[in-house]
Amino acid sequence: MSRVLTIITGFAAVPLTSLALAQAPVSALKGHNPDAPIDVAADRIEVQDRADRAVFAGNVHVRQAELTLDTTRLTVAYSSAGSIQIRRLDASGGVTVKSPSETARGDFGIYDLDRKLITLIGAVQLNRSGSQVNGQRLTIDLNSGRAVVDGGPAGVGQSGGRVTGHFTVPKRGNQ
Repeated sequence: MSRVLTIITGFAAVPLTSLALAQAPVSALKGHNPDAPIDVAADRIEVQDRADRAVFAGNVHVRQAELTLDTTRLTVAYSSAGSIQIRRLDASGGVTVKSPSETARGDFGIYDLDRKLITLIGAVQLNRSGSQVNGQRLTIDLNSGRAVVDGGPAGVGQSGGRVTGHFTVPKRGNQ
């Protein structure tokens, strides 16, 4: 198994496709359609039209194709030139992002639809097929399907500035 270590802005980062999470070719989110319609349900919505944003609060559930996001509070930034175009989703209060084969959790989340990036920050946990990676920041590039977890500055969070993981090993037949 090859191990790749990259340095990103002073934090250690491990491309997950190089580890046991790579039981599938790359992230299941590769090929996700960020142009698919977005459905949002929540207990409350406040539209701030002059600021081109809407704030959803309480039991927020977002669905885009097979991707879901659950959180306590969601701010939707949009442009209203002509038709409304959603540009970015900012989630806080604990965030869970699920695809058919992966679940990611963090304290805060950003889904930048223009750049096709999903970022989770704070106490991040990524689970796939019984394997788990923990860190302080997870970035998923929807164009490439590449997922990167980094540990954050030393002393922040339980990981102590490091990425940790627990990986399942497929059972091999007796040979």
